Amino acid sequence: MTAHLDTDIAIGGLFEEEHSAEIVNARISADANPRLAQVMAVLTRHLHAAIKEIEPTHDEWFKAIEFLTRTGQMCTDWRQEYILLSDVLGATMLVDAINHRRPKGATPNTILGPFYVANAPHYENGANICLDGKGEPTLVSGRVLDTNGQPIAGATLDIWQTNDEGFYDVQQKGVQPDYNLRGLFTTGADGYYAFRTVKPRHYPIPADGPVGKLLGELGRHPNRAAHLHFIVTANGYDQVITHIFTPDCQYLHEDTVFGVKKELIAEFTTQSDPAVAERYDLPVPFLAVNWDFVLTPA
Repeated sequence: MTAHLDTDIAIGGLFEEEHSAEIVNARISADANPRLAQVMAVLTRHLHAAIKEIEPTHDEWFKAIEFLTRTGQMCTDWRQEYILLSDVLGATMLVDAINHRRPKGATPNTILGPFYVANAPHYENGANICLDGKGEPTLVSGRVLDTNGQPIAGATLDIWQTNDEGFYDVQQKGVQPDYNLRGLFTTGADGYYAFRTVKPRHYPIPADGPVGKLLGELGRHPNRAAHLHFIVTANGYDQVITHIFTPDCQYLHEDTVFGVKKELIAEFTTQSDPAVAERYDLPVPFLAVNWDFVLTPA
């Protein structure tokens, strides 16, 4: 668009279909916050372009407004339906990817999810975070390293996951013990960590609201691929919020919030080493995962 046309639109301000977005954006004051003005101008351009491509009827447009209204009404202090909408549209993962571009070999981020609980118990390396003994015993171990392959001592790993039935402890108060399948661990001088847990299971996101209904109408399922959550922190390094995924989950390639990255698919192997089983008080056989986290300098 030419500067002359921009000036005409700003002066005239009368609506016309062809230049609808430009007419709206011309109303943004020069005194507006520059970042807000930039964001709103881009959103307006893309919104108007989408409307022109779709050409919705009045009834369809009103249904869209009703959907957004119901989504807002579903939000509470403990449930954020708009975040859920962002998740299932892949927007959350895209924003996360843009904000956490890392060099090749560094552990990639993925979404935090709604079931994180602060102040989990701190355990010694090798401890068992499965407090009810239900599930397939699994040993997860590895090291926290820098991008040069050197171990990072004193790194903290904050871990949480679902149980064998696909539920977090906070979803089953009175059924699971508090802080079941949650724990904090600290690496030693060699960067090593280890903990005992159980194999996680896939689970559905809340599907009783407008976002769940939308998924159904689109022929999409609400299930997340089975995973373990990690927040890995160390002084002088960027924090990593990530998952590791089981390789045999039926939803691995169609995680409903698009959280799976190929670099985060782990290998769960069946082990029968009696020395390892004795060291970690595991039955034979047991599952084992070896997983290193690579952090980048802050």
